[in-house]
Amino acid sequence: MSEDTFRSVEIERTKLGQYVVRNVRGGSITVGTGEDGSFTPVELLLAAIGGCTAVDVDYITSRRAEPTRFSVAVTGDKIRDETGGNRMQNLTVEFTVTFPEGADGDKAREALPRSLQQSHDRLCTVSRTVELGTPVSTVEAAASPED
Repeated sequence: MSEDTFRSVEIERTKLGQYVVRNVRGGSITVGTGEDGSFTPVELLLAAIGGCTAVDVDYITSRRAEPTRFSVAVTGDKIRDETGGNRMQNLTVEFTVTFPEGADGDKAREALPRSLQQSHDRLCTVSRTVELGTPVSTVEAAASPED
């Protein structure tokens, strides 16, 4: 893979059941088991799906008019499937978006359904990856001498 396609985060344990995730730009978020205010990994998955689509839709519709309301609710059910493994099902991304009255708002309202479809069908890397079922490899890194 080339440098412009590569994505990564690093996760460091801060205490039992709590971790900090860092990106290469210096951003961080706390992840944990949900016993405090930190996000759980499943909540981050939902946020990633909704956030990815939100960015796509916002960029497309905001060219026409600035929304007066823009919110996204992402829901799903965590289940144990027939193989005994945990997974999510019934994932839904629900947009509540309003635009001001007038010609520009009308253009944005008209673009909204198409932008939702474009994000789902080709733009949102996260939801497309989930829907296509991309394999995940989990490997142990070689220990360094100082470990």
